[in-house]
Amino acid sequence: MTTTPDSVAPETVTLRDGLGPLRDREQVAQRLLDSSAHHSFDPDAELDWDAPFEDDKWFWPPELVSLYDTPLWRQMSEEQRKELARHEAASLASLGIWFEIILMQLLVRHIYDKPVTSAHVRYALTEIADECRHSTMFARLIQKAGSPAYPVTRLHHQLARVLKTVSTTPGSFACTLLGEEILDYMQRLTFPDERVQPLIRGVTRIHVVEEARHVRYAREELRRQMVSCPRWEAELTRISAGEAARVFSLAFVNPRVYTDVGLDRRAAVAQVKASVHRREVMQTGARRLTDFLDEVGLMRGVGRRLWRSSGLLA
Repeated sequence: MTTTPDSVAPETVTLRDGLGPLRDREQVAQRLLDSSAHHSFDPDAELDWDAPFEDDKWFWPPELVSLYDTPLWRQMSEEQRKELARHEAASLASLGIWFEIILMQLLVRHIYDKPVTSAHVRYALTEIADECRHSTMFARLIQKAGSPAYPVTRLHHQLARVLKTVSTTPGSFACTLLGEEILDYMQRLTFPDERVQPLIRGVTRIHVVEEARHVRYAREELRRQMVSCPRWEAELTRISAGEAARVFSLAFVNPRVYTDVGLDRRAAVAQVKASVHRREVMQTGARRLTDFLDEVGLMRGVGRRLWRSSGLLA
């Protein structure tokens, strides 16, 4: 990220493009630190990792499984549907680990030149600690479920290497929100769902509570960056965020899950792409984010066209 040393004192910022008033960076960070002190979890102690899975429970709500309500889904047995849900939960956990490792590196770059005693930096370090716990929690969940890990493709892995090395500050926070908010939507549907395995519900509950702070931090900083960054950087962020949305939509579920449960991979992928239900789920999950990005000026021109091509924007 492109950064410069900041003062810890309250800022005055000249607004442009109707982005609205900015909240003081230090006050926002202090509120998030206070929340972290009262609502943070140790997954190793909080969750019952020794309890056996329940035979009649799902590993992911069926309506959120990629093939739900497709012709192939209707041909599958209930046992095979639940097996697919188990593998998709592992795929999403694998995606979450990949994404959070990227996010931690972006946050470290963001604070590198900033005052180490500021609340803004202290909260970033607190968030990095949260993400470390989330990654180990997801890895333990994959292992407990007896599923393979599902890494992203080599191409997406290398593209992310470039992103975390050269991304500008607003681009980094836009990509952060992309990874956090769609999964957050699905997890908010999962943790209260009594059809789902208790361990899955516990993992998603912890993630939802702690990610709410991460989303707030990223939104406030992205709004600030879009006010102060040069116009070339704003345009670059529109394009990079749109391209990231396209990559994210492709990487969301590893197609190997279909092979691993005995399905024809090409047929499954084709039916997911054609599924009206799946498109509605993904677009609904992204809507809160796309509305916000539109508000701060990131859904224009080429960027908006890339978001449409990702399937995440209606």
